[in-house]
Amino acid sequence: MFAVIKTGGKQYRVAASDVITIERLSAEPGQTVELDVLMVGEGEDVQVGAPTVDGASVKAEVVALTRGPKVIAFKKRRRQNSKRKRGHRQDLMSLRIVEISANGKTVKAEATPRKAVSTAKPEAEAGDTAEA
Repeated sequence: MFAVIKTGGKQYRVAASDVITIERLSAEPGQTVELDVLMVGEGEDVQVGAPTVDGASVKAEVVALTRGPKVIAFKKRRRQNSKRKRGHRQDLMSLRIVEISANGKTVKAEATPRKAVSTAKPEAEAGDTAEA
């Protein structure tokens, strides 16, 4: 099942367990946010809202707060000894889609296991051991 959501003046097509980058909302990493659903469905069974679909919801977990690439606006007027340089970086956030629900159907993302950190020391190879 997929959904089309709207946030930050843009629309995104998402499915369960997708990770998207959007403009920053007022949430911290680890929190869950609910987004506006414009369209939801699968195959021939698609619902389009006017403007949103009633009873449909998309829940997402905030993964990280980041910043976009630096955009430089440089203006120069030739032979006028006039130039201006401005920079801008957009505040962004990464979201992981946890759940999409509509019409009594709910699609949840699979749990992602965390990597286990090994504290064991690597064994030395046979050729590396040299006795003095």
